Amino acid sequence: MNTTVVTHATEVVLPGEVEPSGLRLRTRDLPPPSAGHVLLRMDATGVSFAEQQMRRGKYYDQPPFPFVPGYDVVGTVVATGPGVDPAMVGRRVAAVTKTGAWASHLLLDAADVVPVPDGVTAADAETVVVNGVTAWQMLHRTAKVRRGGTIVVLGANGGVGSTLVQLARHAGITVIGTASARHHDTVRALGATPVDYRDPELYRRIRELVPDGVDAVFDHVGGAGLEQSWSLLRRGGVLVSYGTAATKDEAGNSQLPVLKLFARLALWNNLPNGRSAHFYNFWAGKRRPAAFRARLREDLTQVLALLADGTLAAQIAAEFPLDEAAAALALAESRTVAGKVVIVP
Repeated sequence: MNTTVVTHATEVVLPGEVEPSGLRLRTRDLPPPSAGHVLLRMDATGVSFAEQQMRRGKYYDQPPFPFVPGYDVVGTVVATGPGVDPAMVGRRVAAVTKTGAWASHLLLDAADVVPVPDGVTAADAETVVVNGVTAWQMLHRTAKVRRGGTIVVLGANGGVGSTLVQLARHAGITVIGTASARHHDTVRALGATPVDYRDPELYRRIRELVPDGVDAVFDHVGGAGLEQSWSLLRRGGVLVSYGTAATKDEAGNSQLPVLKLFARLALWNNLPNGRSAHFYNFWAGKRRPAAFRARLREDLTQVLALLADGTLAAQIAAEFPLDEAAAALALAESRTVAGKVVIVP
């Protein structure tokens, strides 16, 4: 249904390295979708750790300023370009965008959208798009933890962490989750054993729970604590590093912490102790677009199905309208919430 109607889109712009209050709103006209593309009306997007790094200029491969943030989106198809099934109009879909989703409308490649099951709200679906795929792939594709295993999830109250806990419990895996004391009831309700991440004896307490070591540690913090995460593994265990939160406030080259991390993981992988270390990169394999899209579609479809049947419970910290994206970002950065901060129209 390619029309000549021009769509007026409202977008949130990240103009440079600014505080959340420095975000700007703009409106612009979007052309009709071109061949192979769809026009999406945003129903929900969200704040991920990536945007928190991007506003500091610290995300590994972010675009140059200014740009529209927004790592993922759930929305309704309102128009299709040539070569796209016009029956898609009116359907609710989800997509991972990396940037551009903090907008009332956006143009997307039709090959990148995945249907959202009926009965799942847009906000609920939003919580498991990038977070759900990340958690699913780290657990089942990277670490390949088996039923009966034990894992440690750092930040078990966060967007990725809370989803990872639920997926692991569904797979018959025991979970120890770190979180501040105020979130221990939440972590317990998800099915994990909580440990206070502020406790100076944190790692000793985890070893007391699992003296023989754990099958996997999922660490988004990096920095000095990464060595402690590595030390928790039993023989055959896997460390999955998926972020450098410890260095997010440090000035300097955004790529340096990641490059240092790669070097450390490579060194550990060469040690003859049967353990392995991996850096999870959501975009790995993107150079083979067909295979990348097929894997993403398969994994997101699995996660959305678990959300639809009640196996996964959406963890929504708060909802903000698009024009209050600055407040949404500030709340997500406050480290006081459990779950995902969601942005709605």
